Amino acid sequence: MGFYSRHIFPYLLDWSLSDSTFNQYRQEVLAEVEGEILEIGFGTGLNLSFYPDEINKIITVDNNPGVHKLAQKRIEISSITVDHRILSGENLPMSDNNFDSVVSTWTLCSIEKVKQAVKEIHRVLKPGGKFFFIEHGLSNESSIQTWQNRLNPIQNVIADGCNLNRNIRSIVQQQFSHIDIEEFYADKTPKFMGYMYKGVAVK
Repeated sequence: MGFYSRHIFPYLLDWSLSDSTFNQYRQEVLAEVEGEILEIGFGTGLNLSFYPDEINKIITVDNNPGVHKLAQKRIEISSITVDHRILSGENLPMSDNNFDSVVSTWTLCSIEKVKQAVKEIHRVLKPGGKFFFIEHGLSNESSIQTWQNRLNPIQNVIADGCNLNRNIRSIVQQQFSHIDIEEFYADKTPKFMGYMYKGVAVK
C-alpha cells in the first residue's frame, strides 16, 4: 500500500462521503441493525454516529491503516466500543455463523476479490442474519454504463481501487437468495458515480 493510499486518499474519502445526502442513506441502512455486528470497510468511521442507540459494540475491518488513523477520533468520542482490525474483507478470521448483522457502505466497489468478500459475509452471518448495505455501481441505463466503463480506469487510480461499473445486485445475489434491494440515483451526484444499490440480504 503506497503513500497516496495511506496518507492522501483517506482525507479525500472522508470529505467525499461526509455529504448530508450520504448521511441520510447511512441512517436508513443502519436503522434496523442489531445483535452482534460486523462492519466491512469501516473507513474513517462515518457510520458510527448513525447506529441505533442500543448498539454498544461493533467489530470492524478495513485494510487501510491510513483511514483508521482518521477514524480513531470518531471512535474516541463514540459511546460504541469499536473492536477494529486492519485486514481485508476477503479473508475474515471470524468463525462461521457468528454475526446477526453485517454492514457495508460504499465498500464493495473497492474490494479486489469482491465475490470472495460477499461469500465471507454470508459465511460469518448466523442463519437468519442480515447483510445491510448501500453501494454505488453499474447504472441501469446503457448510456451511463458506457461512461462508467470508459471512466473506470481513471476512477481506479484516483479513488484507490474503486470501481464505477460493478453490478452490486448480481454480486450479492450470487450468495444470497433473499434480498430486498432498491436502485436509484443519489441526489446531487453525477449519474456515472451516483447509481446506488441499497438493501438487506438475509442468510
